[in-house]
Amino acid sequence: MKAKIAIQGIKGSFHHQVAGEWFGADTELEECMSFPILVQSLLENKAEQGIMALENSIAGSIIPNYALIDRNNLHIIGEHYLDIHMNLMVLKGQQIEDIEEVHSHPIALLQCGEFFKGYPNIKLVESVDTAETAQRIKEKQLKHVAAVGSPLAAEMFGLDIVAAGIHTIKSNKTRFVIVKTENKVMPKTAINKASIKFELDDTAGSLATVLNVMNNCKLNLTKIQSMPIIERPFHYSFFVDVVFEVYEDYEKAKEILALMTTHFKVLGEYKNGKI
Repeated sequence: MKAKIAIQGIKGSFHHQVAGEWFGADTELEECMSFPILVQSLLENKAEQGIMALENSIAGSIIPNYALIDRNNLHIIGEHYLDIHMNLMVLKGQQIEDIEEVHSHPIALLQCGEFFKGYPNIKLVESVDTAETAQRIKEKQLKHVAAVGSPLAAEMFGLDIVAAGIHTIKSNKTRFVIVKTENKVMPKTAINKASIKFELDDTAGSLATVLNVMNNCKLNLTKIQSMPIIERPFHYSFFVDVVFEVYEDYEKAKEILALMTTHFKVLGEYKNGKI
């Protein structure tokens, strides 16, 4: 029996597409209308693993998700990069001239900002999920309302695509991570990427020193994201992704960084999804 997988959104969403590509088309899904609900489903054992979008090549980082993973002690056990194709879809028979409102997830709308500049009369409305809006249009037979989402959503809910590929930059990718409440032990030879979090003393050059250690240990920094520490105004946590060829190089860096930083934490060690 396959494990249940938690996704943000419903079937037809981009998270659903990732679930099919990562776990298989017949995967049982736990549909969650928000990322906090997704995390809660893992903590309550309603699902064994979850899929969370973490960053998009146009819209940037989904910063609250870093905090969710950290605060709830989730483990990143893998990552998946998905080509995102945003499409404007409507009830059959409607045309683009009929659209008064477009509903979709805020990150999806961000990715299509340039397209909608050409339609200032259309009101953009944030919703919980790309596919949920498509489903609502179909079920309620909503006229003058469009959704932004995947070709899969248009197909599943029988909507017409009146404008395809409306994302601002045609090479549009989103990085998703696979998370669990418990770490998945992998052979060291299979691990070539890690996500870590640390805090630093408020001293000049502390971050530069940390970056030098990574460089000296042959780690390639692929992502660094700062986040304010709520309890300490104007102090920051750093979320960092590194890739490496030899696990022992990373292990050495990890030992040094644990001594140099405060609140050092490994969020995940896994295989680079871009390989």
